Amino acid sequence: MGIKSLFHLNHATWQAATSLLFLFFCLVSSARAQDIVKEALSSFPPQTLRLEYSRPAKLRELPDYQSLRKRYAGEGLRSLEASLSKLGIEEESIDELVLGWQAGGTGMTLEGLAGGHFNPGDMARRASIQKLQPVPVSDFKAYCFGEELTSTCVVALDQTRGAFGPLSALTALVDARQGTGPSLSSDSRFTALVNDAHSDAPIWGAAIGQAVADWFKGWMPGQQEVELDWSKAFQTVESLSYSVDTADKARLNMKLNCTTVQDAANLRQVFSGLKMFQQLAWQNKNPGRPNPFESLAIDARDRDVLLTLTTAYTALEGAAL
Repeated sequence: MGIKSLFHLNHATWQAATSLLFLFFCLVSSARAQDIVKEALSSFPPQTLRLEYSRPAKLRELPDYQSLRKRYAGEGLRSLEASLSKLGIEEESIDELVLGWQAGGTGMTLEGLAGGHFNPGDMARRASIQKLQPVPVSDFKAYCFGEELTSTCVVALDQTRGAFGPLSALTALVDARQGTGPSLSSDSRFTALVNDAHSDAPIWGAAIGQAVADWFKGWMPGQQEVELDWSKAFQTVESLSYSVDTADKARLNMKLNCTTVQDAANLRQVFSGLKMFQQLAWQNKNPGRPNPFESLAIDARDRDVLLTLTTAYTALEGAAL
C-alpha cells in the first residue's frame, strides 16, 4: 500500500490538522472508572464500535486547562455544553464521562453516560422556563434540544448519573439498564478490548471496525484541504486502543492492532509519511519554534503499530492552529 496513493496533503495545513488530532484529548480513581465503565458496557447497545472514558475532574486540575480547553474545544463540544447549561448542567458538574459511538445514518451516532452532580428537580424547572417539554423514557423524563430524530437529548438517571444522546439511543440505554434490552456487555470481544485498554490515565478508549478511521478523521480539521482515503488507510486495523496521561506533560500512548505483520509494517510507513509532512509544514510555518510533535515515536511490533507522544502543555497552548 503506497503512501502516495493514500493521501495528498497541503503542507501548510498539516500542522493544524495534527494539532487537533492529537491534542483535543488533553481537554476533556481506578475503582471509580471501573464502576462507570462497567455501567456503560451494561447500558450502551451491542452495536457500539467505540468507547472512551475521561475524567474531567482530574483534567480540571491542570494549570493550563482553561486556556487549552478554550483553544482546542470543537464546535460540537461547545454546542453541547451550551445546551446542557440551559438545564443547569455545567462543565464543572461532570466528574466522569463515558462516550459511545455506533454506526448510524451518514456517520457515527454518539451517546454518553456521565457521573457527577445532577438535580432532576432543577432540570425540570429550568426546562419549563426554556419551554422544553419533557419526553417520557420509561420512568424518566428526557429533554431534547431540537425536533430532529438526531437531536441531542439528556436525562438524569439519579443525582449522580446522567445520560445524553438521540432519543432513540436514550430509550435503548434505559431499556438495557433495566434489563429489558440488549447491551454491549453481551459482546465478549469488545468487552475484552475495553478491559485491556482500561488505564488509570484520565483519558483512554478503544475502537473497532469503521470507528478506527472515524477516530482519526473526526479530529482532523480542514477536511477540504487534507485529502486522505481514511477507509483504505485503516482497513486492515482490527482494533485501536489509546490513553492520554496528564502529569507534568501530556503523554499519548496508542496501539493499532492490524490483521497481519505486513499490514502493520505498511501502516507504520503511512504514519512515518504523515510525520514527515508535519515536520516540513511546521518548519515552514513556525521557523525557529520548537515542534511539540517532534517526539512522536512510531513503531511496529508483530501485528501492532505503536504511537507515543510526550509534549509540554506550554507547547500545546502555543501551537498555531
